[in-house]
Amino acid sequence: MKTILILRIFIISMIFLSFNNHKLFSQKTENKMKEKVEKTESEWKCILSDQQYNVLREKGTERAFTGEFLDNHEKGMYYCAACNHPLFNSDTKFDSGTGWPSYFQPVSDSSIVMYSDHSHGMNRTEVICAKCEGHLGHVFKDGPEPTGLRYCINSAALKFIKKEE
Repeated sequence: MKTILILRIFIISMIFLSFNNHKLFSQKTENKMKEKVEKTESEWKCILSDQQYNVLREKGTERAFTGEFLDNHEKGMYYCAACNHPLFNSDTKFDSGTGWPSYFQPVSDSSIVMYSDHSHGMNRTEVICAKCEGHLGHVFKDGPEPTGLRYCINSAALKFIKKEE
């Protein structure tokens, strides 16, 4: 009987958390980005490659150590591949050894939105583009100073523009 009661409490808690996270996510997104990019799924499919669509719109993940920007060490800016919104400066990129491009902070607090992600039986924090709500990756608390954060981002979600010298 105790097990059933605990299970019911757990399920109710998860439903409550999911509802509140979605509500919090919507409020944060509205506050951060006034001019959102909104397209239909067929419009996204026309402008994104299959892999970009899978990552950005379906919350997919590219295989570790396969992304285009993993070993990119040039100076410049990383933008959202879907809407060209600035996301990360190359000065914040570091080699995390995880197989994905990693950054210790975004360009600004208004460039991304984060919310709890309990998918696949894990407890993570998802990172999305504040302008088009495209899935970028996840953030973890095992990064370098000064933030201690590791924004683990899919190359397929990014576009890089080299800094002019």
